[in-house]
Amino acid sequence: MNALGPAENFPMPFDGEFFKNPYPVYDRLRADCPVQRVTTPDGSSIWLVTSEKDVRTGLSDPRLSVNKAHARRGYKGFALPPTLDANLLNIDPADHLRVRRLVSKAFTPRHVEGLRVRVHNTADQLAEGLAGKGVVDFIEHFAKPLPLTVIGDLLGVPEDGRRPFSNWVDSMFDPEHPGQVTESVDHIHHFLINLIDARRATPRDDLLSAMITARDESDRLSEDELASLAFLILFAGVESTQHVISNGLLALLCHPEQFVKLREDAKLIDNAVEEILRYSHPNQMAVRRFPIRDITISGVHVPAGDTVMLGLASANRDPACYPEPDSFDLLREFKQHLAFGHGMHYCLGAPLARMEIRAALETLLRNFSQITLAIPVDELEWRASFRSHALKKLPIEICT
Repeated sequence: MNALGPAENFPMPFDGEFFKNPYPVYDRLRADCPVQRVTTPDGSSIWLVTSEKDVRTGLSDPRLSVNKAHARRGYKGFALPPTLDANLLNIDPADHLRVRRLVSKAFTPRHVEGLRVRVHNTADQLAEGLAGKGVVDFIEHFAKPLPLTVIGDLLGVPEDGRRPFSNWVDSMFDPEHPGQVTESVDHIHHFLINLIDARRATPRDDLLSAMITARDESDRLSEDELASLAFLILFAGVESTQHVISNGLLALLCHPEQFVKLREDAKLIDNAVEEILRYSHPNQMAVRRFPIRDITISGVHVPAGDTVMLGLASANRDPACYPEPDSFDLLREFKQHLAFGHGMHYCLGAPLARMEIRAALETLLRNFSQITLAIPVDELEWRASFRSHALKKLPIEICT
């Protein structure tokens, strides 16, 4: 069966209320039809998959390709130049495995463990900067610079280029004027090309230099794959982590009884990290996929070449998997959430992201006896993006 009729009848659930709180929309879609054709803000039609069972299955379904070459209609994601588009989010096996192997060692739990001291030192320095300032924007002064410093050091990005890069990424998701997305992509493109040229001329002991060596000496990367991989590591390593940290703090502030539990029992820290990832991860959808042939998902016929969006955030609030899924509960008995995806495209940086979230929580608990929202929660501003549920600012007031 098909969920709905002609394109003009497709629901458009992505409005102002959705941007503030998308979860009631997901509840309605799961109850109505968990595989439903909807319209995105730019007018494209997509198949939105909302049940945990279907999302998990879809993430490892070889019939759903991430390669835009299989797209015939619908939403395709950001319009990126080829230099940035040949990344892991757009390629299928075996190219995906070849490219992924080149950098996977930098993100293994063992290698990430070697970064622990640097991550915690960075978090401590940022916490010192918050002390005594009264009301501060937590995102600008802590949640953003923490992953920006960690990934910037790992990849070898000059310090004076890190903030501009992060600001361009912000503008891609939440542009302030028409054309800003294109402008930001152009800035990122030129920034990375110049950075690669500089590192090629003067190699260093960093991940980017190692990637360039793999490109120039071993010929295991094309030039576009090199730049695209650098883009993805920087983009994903900063963008998602800064917002899951800030969304996670907001969840704790809105559930003070859970915050008290965490303060009283340090052994809950790992539970807190996983519940924050399930409950608060900003990524609403996995990267768009395109059926390589006509398929059926839970009885719904989806034509080849249409756009399928797998709803990660909806899956993580599915009552079929999580009792009282809208409750933020640090004592929750976890099943395997989908915040980092599943299957071949499981997030490469998951171990590092977990460490950064944990370091952020431990640092805040150790340094500040009280953290409160500086404005009412309903006055917080959210990005106008159906892909990323992220705050523009998080004003807080702290006591040491």
